Amino acid sequence: VLLALVPGIAAYVWYFGAGILVNLAIASAAALAGEAAMLHARGRPMGIFLADLSAIVTAWLIVLTFPPIVPWWITAGATLFAIVIVKQLYGGLGQNPFNPAMAAYAITIVAFPALMSQWPHAGVDFASQLDLILGGERTLDAITGATPLDALRTAMHSAAGTQTVAQVLAGGTAFGLFGGRGREWIAVAYLLGGLYLWQQRIISWHMPAAFISGIVVVAGLLHLINADQFAAPIFHLLSGGTMLAAFFIVTDPVSGATTPRGKLIFAAGAALVTVVIRTFGAYPDGIAFAVLLMNICVPLIDMWTQPPVFGHKKGGPP
Repeated sequence: VLLALVPGIAAYVWYFGAGILVNLAIASAAALAGEAAMLHARGRPMGIFLADLSAIVTAWLIVLTFPPIVPWWITAGATLFAIVIVKQLYGGLGQNPFNPAMAAYAITIVAFPALMSQWPHAGVDFASQLDLILGGERTLDAITGATPLDALRTAMHSAAGTQTVAQVLAGGTAFGLFGGRGREWIAVAYLLGGLYLWQQRIISWHMPAAFISGIVVVAGLLHLINADQFAAPIFHLLSGGTMLAAFFIVTDPVSGATTPRGKLIFAAGAALVTVVIRTFGAYPDGIAFAVLLMNICVPLIDMWTQPPVFGHKKGGPP
């Protein structure tokens, strides 16, 4: 999984700069420290659980959903929350009902919405990014901007019906040919990493296919109803964290559904909620909240989609 994330990280560095590497290092150290401390407190062996690198996977996913110039203490605090509270307090790997990375993102964006909305423009030098990460003064008007999803939402609301989506996308500096400027290539890089996971049979096709299809269907229906008001599906696919979520987040084997039909329902439900939040909700991107809401539904989804035991009729005794 870490190897599959490398193309996305490389594209991230190419567009946003190397500041993200600093936060990746901070998050990795916090994850290992938090995991070690909790394993020691629980009397569990450290070597085998630290060596599986599951804590590092969580740390990297958290950083890849955060702005690359977020202060170091937010990165460290969110990572410790994910590892200590969401993962270890529920019993460790394999026991947590919620996706740790998405839980950390959700609580952080609610607690620190301003800091979590500061994304650097392309070309901001590494020294400036490092200064901001380590606590430098945030005089940010010249170097930060909104995400494409946030920029579209703000423009449509301020236009008050005088501009169409197409006009906003054509005139905004945050937008590229199909999605967010530069973020289109990051999304493609995540897609390549996800296809590698599928080729290696680390993940099955069910959740990525259902999530991407769900985004296309729901966003496509809204676009067909009113193309002037709602963005086309391609914009949703290549903006925000759609591709990262499709292959690296909804596919979490612990907090997601486990049956084949259940995986399809889980991912399609997450896609539906994501587009609804993006379009009508209070946050520009709703993936984290969508995943957490579907995590709550997993026991019911698995119960409804459990295949019959061999030798029994469907709906028969367990």
